[in-house]
Amino acid sequence: MQCVICKTGETHPGHVTVTLQRDGITLLIKDVPAEVCDNCGEYYLSDAVTERVMEQAEAAASAGKNVELEILRFAA
Repeated sequence: MQCVICKTGETHPGHVTVTLQRDGITLLIKDVPAEVCDNCGEYYLSDAVTERVMEQAEAAASAGKNVELEILRFAA
């Protein structure tokens, strides 16, 4: 697929680190499968992966009451 950000790159399967922030918590989820632009590095997540990332983020945010930074590995 052509990248919608840079308009010149093509995306290829890869893995990325997703960073999310909410209520003073920064959450990093590593090794998330994505389509990654070979030109600018922009990434695109499938609907299923996005849903799983959001589930992991919600669970981490609920569990970490006094956490400022949490790093997770993607769990399929």
